[in-house]
Amino acid sequence: MGKNKNNIKIAFSLATLILPWLTVPFMGKRSFFRFLPVASFVNLIISVFSLFCYRKKWWVTKNPLSPGPIDFTYILGPYFVATLWIFKLTFGNFPKYLITNMVLDLINAFPFPYIGNKVGIVKFIKMKNSTWYFICVFLAIIIYGFQYVVEKSIKIADSVKNSELSSNKN
Repeated sequence: MGKNKNNIKIAFSLATLILPWLTVPFMGKRSFFRFLPVASFVNLIISVFSLFCYRKKWWVTKNPLSPGPIDFTYILGPYFVATLWIFKLTFGNFPKYLITNMVLDLINAFPFPYIGNKVGIVKFIKMKNSTWYFICVFLAIIIYGFQYVVEKSIKIADSVKNSELSSNKN
């Protein structure tokens, strides 16, 4: 029974990590690289937050592919890829972005931890699912601002570059 349970954990963890990445080729190279900084930024925040939660015993992870306080299969799998897709499909329309995040964060905060607990990967101890939900929504707002600043910086850099090119031609 113990070996079978571990095999289920491994299969679940592999699917969690790999399946989302199978969708990435459909988003296009340009979108992938455009939103790579924000996906990396939020994954860094979630990783640091996971360390904090581990120390405060807010949750426990027992992932055989990612032993330790940070579940990288979740962070680098569905969380990373979902961030890329949400930005690709909604960036530039904040209400659409926020509603999309709020709906997906409901799934992230309620069924995912329940399923993860049933499989034996994660268990919320001192954190409520609703708290995790509001943290995720708050984080979504923060990273939208981050991407907005990134986009604005790129536009400014492009306009400076273009003005330098046109002044060099004269």
